[in-house]
Amino acid sequence: MKRFLIIAMTAITLITTLVGCETEYTTYSGSEYVMFADSLSVLAIQNNDDIFDITIGSTTTCNYDRTMAVEILDQRSNAIEGFHYSILSNTVTIKAGENTTNVKVKGNYDNLQINDSIGFTMSLIADKTSEWDIYPNSRETKVLLQKIKPFDINAFTGYAVVTSTFLYEYSTSMNRLIETTIDTTEDCTIVMHDFIYDGYDVKIKFDTTDVLNPLIMMEDQVMVSTGEAFGTIYGDGYLNMYLAPQYTSYYSTNENFMFQYYVVYVPGMAEGTNVVGLFANTIKWISDDEAEEIKRTGF
Repeated sequence: MKRFLIIAMTAITLITTLVGCETEYTTYSGSEYVMFADSLSVLAIQNNDDIFDITIGSTTTCNYDRTMAVEILDQRSNAIEGFHYSILSNTVTIKAGENTTNVKVKGNYDNLQINDSIGFTMSLIADKTSEWDIYPNSRETKVLLQKIKPFDINAFTGYAVVTSTFLYEYSTSMNRLIETTIDTTEDCTIVMHDFIYDGYDVKIKFDTTDVLNPLIMMEDQVMVSTGEAFGTIYGDGYLNMYLAPQYTSYYSTNENFMFQYYVVYVPGMAEGTNVVGLFANTIKWISDDEAEEIKRTGF
């Protein structure tokens, strides 16, 4: 009880402090320091005219314009300016009354390779008195260029090879040739026909909101009957599958594949006894010729 009271009083004190913080506003009134807002930026370079902002910020506003230059540190860069990317201007200005500005960068999609791991380091050239001693590296920032093919759902249709840890554990082969089509009832969704077992289709949806974080979504759905998988009836008679929430399931437009973590369970069985396990699939789309070769020779 004593321990509980201490925890409760601590929580009340914390809440009171937070409420107090909501009504107190502190403004910075110290020296002027100018720095990059982030030490690292990753730019998704697609086949378009996107221009990216690398933000520079100041701790104060002034009643006059502040112009400064940026330079590329060649010894700490493996991307080539003018070939892999361009900086639209090597000088930037924080306008009077403002405290931010941007270095504008444009990537060259055609000169980047899919598996490139390249970037450049940029340094801010400004008055030394505006450099903050406690953040000695804030005048530099690393910019990584990542080439990403634009999403095209048609690239995820046709033949694909499924490599499944579930099949590895419960079947004679861990590989399976399937066909996929576009779902006509839901946006950005495909149907994986005969996904893990013949006669059972599974729908998967692409989340295209963040090209640097290409996730997939999948509703809880039937994967196969327990009789076909295990030779007997358990629970409601089916195995269901859903994406494991504690792991990341994603797709790649660059390499035309998908990776998913999923949980298999038996509806109708008591909780604690109904989970078969956690499994993983890779799904790689292939050409018609590659599919025909697999049909002839197998895996």
